[in-house]
Amino acid sequence: MQEPDVVLYSTSACHLCELAEALLMPWVERGLLVAVDDIAESDELFERYGERIPVLRLESSGAELDWPFDAEGLARFLAATS
Repeated sequence: MQEPDVVLYSTSACHLCELAEALLMPWVERGLLVAVDDIAESDELFERYGERIPVLRLESSGAELDWPFDAEGLARFLAATS
């Protein structure tokens, strides 16, 4: 299994997380590998991201993009950190 390019920290029943996933879909269709990590499954992740989700983390650099972001902001983040 290939390592993801980015991790989306989210949780279930989070409408903002669903919006973030929708923004990521065109990138996934172009080959971006995204892992979705549910913060409810880890006390450490919940403590770190509980007030911030959804958060996108670039695996290569550790750079993070907090919500709110739109398609343009996401494109700038991915372009600047790739």
